[in-house]
Amino acid sequence: MACRLLRCLAPMAPFVSLAMRQHRRSAMRAGRLLNVTAPASLGTCRTKKTWPKSFSQDELRKRLTPMQYHVTQEKGTESAFRGEYTDHKEDGTYTCVVCGASLFTSDKKFDSGSGWPSFFDLVKEDAIALMDDFSYGMHRVETSCSQCGAHLGHLFDDGPRPTGKRYCINSASLSFQPKNSVPEVAEPSGAAGQSVPSSKSEL
Repeated sequence: MACRLLRCLAPMAPFVSLAMRQHRRSAMRAGRLLNVTAPASLGTCRTKKTWPKSFSQDELRKRLTPMQYHVTQEKGTESAFRGEYTDHKEDGTYTCVVCGASLFTSDKKFDSGSGWPSFFDLVKEDAIALMDDFSYGMHRVETSCSQCGAHLGHLFDDGPRPTGKRYCINSASLSFQPKNSVPEVAEPSGAAGQSVPSSKSEL
């Protein structure tokens, strides 16, 4: 009985072998496609060492509040409607709390109802660096200071005209320079051990 069964199956062996080879090739092609479209291959990430300005973590822990450090260095998010600049109306310029670089002007600020300071345009085109953010299982566009890499917030395409953009920014990542005041720009501590001007603001 067994011998008769083997004789019946023998002519089918080449077809079984061919089907197995085609299955392996299909699996390999699928694997290559998955590797091409994986989120890790999308967007670009810059390490803190590549920014024009860099500060030691010890220095930043000393001159930033815990919330400012958490937001700018650990990509944290402050609670909605509790930030210092959410309802801020004064004329002036909003700067990076870490390095003092100019980011937004007050005339580009608007009330988005989101609970975070919102702006529809930058003080200059290269003030902010944009990076893909795939955290929490979604795709967003992260905004960082182009000078020191401090995390600021995220960019959305639901803002007012003329740009249609909404830069949703944490108050803890910002400092504010009133109109006609002299701006303070923080520089990394030099070899001589000079301290960096403090831009610390209580939240």
